[in-house]
Amino acid sequence: MGAALNRIVSSLQKSGTLINSLIAALTIGGQQLFSSFTFRCPCQVGKNFYYGSAFLVIPALILLVAGYALRSQMWTISNEYCCKCAPPHRRISLLERKLACLRFCNITGRALIAPLTWLVTTLMTGTYYECAASEFVSVDHYPVFDNINASKREEILAGFPCCTSAPPDMNLVRDEVSLLHRYQSQMLGWILITLASITALVSCCVVRCCSPLTSLQHCYWTNHLHHERELFEQAAEQHSRLLILQRIKKLFGFVPGSEDVKHVRIPSCQDWKDISAPSLLCLGKDLQGHYSFLGDQEHEDEVNEESKSRGIELKP
Repeated sequence: MGAALNRIVSSLQKSGTLINSLIAALTIGGQQLFSSFTFRCPCQVGKNFYYGSAFLVIPALILLVAGYALRSQMWTISNEYCCKCAPPHRRISLLERKLACLRFCNITGRALIAPLTWLVTTLMTGTYYECAASEFVSVDHYPVFDNINASKREEILAGFPCCTSAPPDMNLVRDEVSLLHRYQSQMLGWILITLASITALVSCCVVRCCSPLTSLQHCYWTNHLHHERELFEQAAEQHSRLLILQRIKKLFGFVPGSEDVKHVRIPSCQDWKDISAPSLLCLGKDLQGHYSFLGDQEHEDEVNEESKSRGIELKP
């Protein structure tokens, strides 16, 4: 049972379903807390619409931007096709462009999960919509408004979202208007859910039809990207640790955690200056970079000269 559950969780993680569900759940919880502690409709003419619309739209835009910014694949595409450090005169083939578009569509689909969840949740709740639309409801068919001028009518309607702002003889009208706004808001929520579902289905079909890869090739390519990123991060972490350990040993004479400390070195003033000035050196036309956070310039030149001939050999 445990092995089967692990396989299901692993499959959900690879497909992104688990992460997408977690993002949607966190968005719903955040929206409920946000509404409870921060949203207070001003109930004033000319302010309700802007206040309610801002709480409805602006957080969704922020979540959309964050969804793009937090996707590492977005920055990978930017570096590969837009970065000035890319190799010059590199021609991007049609296949690469199609694969980049495929990856961008995938990123966009996942980035839209949080803002769409926010919009659907707020529309289903109806609080923001009720505040924004309170001034524009038609109340001509209510006899109680016959002898009230337009400015006073707008003031009364603007106060409907706040129960204490409505006159006592208009409680029935306020309740009916509130139900009307909830109905409209929830209908918009269901329409948004339907449109989002249809758009997602059509987009997946169009992307798969326009993709240069078969279904098996797409599966292989997705797994390849996942394992490439995972193994690269592991290798980069190990490489940086070994490189930093070597430089720390050169600077202090020992490495952290070593029990047999025979030589302790006192860093000079120049050593401390070199430590405090991180830099990235790009040498010649080979675009061979060398990250330096510890050690002096002379040591960097020695390492770079070695790397040109036979690569960097690290001894922890």
